[in-house]
Amino acid sequence: MIRKFKYILIPFLIAGFNILAFAQQEPAITQYMFNHLAINPAYAGNHAQLSATLYHRDQWVNFPGAPNTQSFSAHSGFYKSRVGVGLMVTRDEIGIHKEYSVYGSYSYKIKMDKGILSFGLQAGFNQLNSDFDKLNIRTTTDPFLTGNRSKFNPNFGVGVYYHTDDMFLSVSVPYILNNDIVDSNDLGSALSSLAQEKRSYYIMGGKTFQPNRNLLIKPSLLIHLQDGAPLTYNLNLSFVLKELVSLGMSYRHQDALVYLIQFKINENFALGYAYDMTLTDISQFSRGSHELMLNYRIKLGRIHKGIECPSYFL
Repeated sequence: MIRKFKYILIPFLIAGFNILAFAQQEPAITQYMFNHLAINPAYAGNHAQLSATLYHRDQWVNFPGAPNTQSFSAHSGFYKSRVGVGLMVTRDEIGIHKEYSVYGSYSYKIKMDKGILSFGLQAGFNQLNSDFDKLNIRTTTDPFLTGNRSKFNPNFGVGVYYHTDDMFLSVSVPYILNNDIVDSNDLGSALSSLAQEKRSYYIMGGKTFQPNRNLLIKPSLLIHLQDGAPLTYNLNLSFVLKELVSLGMSYRHQDALVYLIQFKINENFALGYAYDMTLTDISQFSRGSHELMLNYRIKLGRIHKGIECPSYFL
């Protein structure tokens, strides 16, 4: 059955350029709630100190050609945390396609009566490489389905982020340009509009409740809108015990139920793990998705001198 499904999946990935564009340009990161920089450039410098994060994700285990993602991000506050600078590097693979992306981000923060309002900008590029020679197809008469193809796409995005000690609100458009995935000359005019990256909009908010000094309760909501696609959302709920362990669950609209755990190892390191239990028909062929996260934070000498840094879980 898996082998049979493989031949259904590969043509779907090739023909469904609109879906592929979203999966490639914006790879799924389940633990985004621990690092909002993956969604909003205005989050850069929000931890005050230097914060670096590694992600590794295996999506749809045992599924041929399933997505596989690695990501590195780092950001820090400067000038008494009025300015934030960040970097995000991602490798994403799905089927015969591999994409590498590099984006730098900048944020400027304004202190308000009860919180901080940040404005962010990011810019960078995506490099998509496709090896069509790996396809097992019955005919090679279509020149588009043979050889190696590469596409370089610059892009930029914006965001706004507001937070207090116990709540946050985020609005962002991480990738504004609707770039072509392949050169328009390679496709007919009827298909060229389908082979594009589609702009996405994110609205995210959350609040922290503290019933006692040993427990934090953190509900949050992420709403995702994409041009030409229906609205989707994520519901998240986590419990933080004694500022050391975070246990949580997340529901991804019509897609997956997620279990999350994060440990604060010491003052510098935190380790997180997420398991996605697929709710769609893909569950017949896959054992879900696994994601690991490692975060490192440290104050940098004079840059962060005298600045109070937030805890790992706020």
